[in-house]
Amino acid sequence: MGMANIISDETIEYVGILAKLELSGEEKEAAKKDMGRMLDYIDQLGELDTEGVEPMSHVFSVQNVFREDVVTNGDMREEILKNAPGEKDGMFMVPRTFE
Repeated sequence: MGMANIISDETIEYVGILAKLELSGEEKEAAKKDMGRMLDYIDQLGELDTEGVEPMSHVFSVQNVFREDVVTNGDMREEILKNAPGEKDGMFMVPRTFE
């Protein structure tokens, strides 16, 4: 018996409650069929011969690249403040948003 056979009306109701969905009768039937197809596919994957296949977490060879956490752009306050609408004591000065 495949996993698709475990999809019952109660299962769909429960999933609908968890997902906070209000499903019509037609939508419930469609969801039941969709979930059944997904579970059938998972059953198929379980039949694959994976003997000798190395487990992997990513399809590309990926590795972390670390660097020292060093400031490279230095103090740019003056250049940054050139973009400010106004400046006071080395800080952005913007229009008041509330009284």
